[in-house]
Amino acid sequence: MNAPSDISMKTDEVLRVELEVFRREHRELDESIRVMQERGTADQLMLQRLKKKKLALKDMIALIEDRLTPDIIA
Repeated sequence: MNAPSDISMKTDEVLRVELEVFRREHRELDESIRVMQERGTADQLMLQRLKKKKLALKDMIALIEDRLTPDIIA
């Protein structure tokens, strides 16, 4: 996750690519967390770190989706 916090300077095309990358990473983390919990092989600190990273990705995804969605003034 090496995206800068200021996404206002990025083009929509770049944001769409990053959005797909972040979504894929989020899915992979979700799967990893699920497998670790099912097997009971993960220590709590590792799970906590993975969940924190997953949440940060979710926040970045929401930020990019908001940037890509046009404002509609009714």
